[in-house]
Amino acid sequence: MKSKKNIKQKSLRTKAIHGEADSSSWEFSHHLIPPMTASTTFRLESLERGAQGFSTFGATKKTDKPIWIYDRLEEPTTKMLEDQLAALEKGECAIAFASGMGAISSTLLSLLKSNQKVVAHKTLYGCTYSLITNWLPRLNIGHSLIDMNNLKELEKSLQAADTRVIYFESVSNPILEIADLEKIVLLVKNANKKREKDDQIYTVVDNTFPTPWALRPIDWGIDFVIQSLTKNISGFGTEMGGAVIAPKSFEGILRAARKDFGAIIHPYSAWHILVYGISTQAIRFEQQQVSAQKIAQFLEKNPKVERVIYPGLKSHPQFKQAKKYLKSPEGKFAPGTMISFQLKGNMGKCQKFVNDIAQNSYAITLAVSLGLTKTLIEVPGYMTHSAIPSNKRAESGIDPRAIRLSIGLENVDDIINDLESSLKKV
Repeated sequence: MKSKKNIKQKSLRTKAIHGEADSSSWEFSHHLIPPMTASTTFRLESLERGAQGFSTFGATKKTDKPIWIYDRLEEPTTKMLEDQLAALEKGECAIAFASGMGAISSTLLSLLKSNQKVVAHKTLYGCTYSLITNWLPRLNIGHSLIDMNNLKELEKSLQAADTRVIYFESVSNPILEIADLEKIVLLVKNANKKREKDDQIYTVVDNTFPTPWALRPIDWGIDFVIQSLTKNISGFGTEMGGAVIAPKSFEGILRAARKDFGAIIHPYSAWHILVYGISTQAIRFEQQQVSAQKIAQFLEKNPKVERVIYPGLKSHPQFKQAKKYLKSPEGKFAPGTMISFQLKGNMGKCQKFVNDIAQNSYAITLAVSLGLTKTLIEVPGYMTHSAIPSNKRAESGIDPRAIRLSIGLENVDDIINDLESSLKKV
């Protein structure tokens, strides 16, 4: 068993590889690598112990020894993953789910009731948009979509008695807007001073694009942080998962929601994300963003490209804000691995370019998802964000010609050469 001495002083880079010195989830002092469970149900020592396990499930105060009953409730491998995620995001606890949307849905449904409202940023991932505008209204839960960086508009929304949740992406998908966390949190805190304890407004942030390696929203006062583990944290395109990092007082209701909604992550996926994803995430992310910076600069200089949006470019409209918020735990500027750009001309040119990439590029793949070791390209308005009605896309700020690039680990010159080859054909 590793010594607990000085573990608090160790960097997040090292903690991501070694984890906690020990784990209450499973005694594995002789294992170099944490073990994986493969059992849906667990042996109980006595009827009393089983009853205690059910009665204390989701409780803030745990028993002296975890009581494993059934893996849809809790199981050891997932719990070890959750401990790591909470440490990376600097949160009190983490709850892992089968997908990012499982985490988002469970969090919003845990916080919202009928006749309450979620105020969200106007630019959202397509499935999140569908959840908020299609499914929540069926439960009589309202919504309004605003520009979250328009502080006057946000302040007005906070005055509404039915506002319960403020939801946005720390770096928006796909147009890479950067939320001013400090100012948003201040406005919410001021609004909460006028509200009763049971009527507080909560902030929920999807931090998938920057990951905890580039931004830790809890440091800025955000209440709940969402991660799609499928993306950069897993990183290899083999596992699906999601998580919410939350205040300890909400752990019970979030675990109960996961249990009742059936959104539990499989131990196999949890183990792969824990062992392979988290331990390599920092080094992958750093190499990918080095390449992203070079690719963004190449695109910005190309005469056939109308606009490039990347937080590492001085041309980004929120470059100063990017420098303020997007920092690694070691204090280095971390503009991320995602690029959005548009070609000059109509949609036909965009289509021709992307199709040529799909058919002729070796280093770039036309595919959804992001944060993987392979470079991926897509057109959000026609793919990942197609759930947003065409007549609403202008309001969301998503240009139909916007092309999204997720930079992988290929040789950066190979990526640039493939982009250049397809641009010549437009």
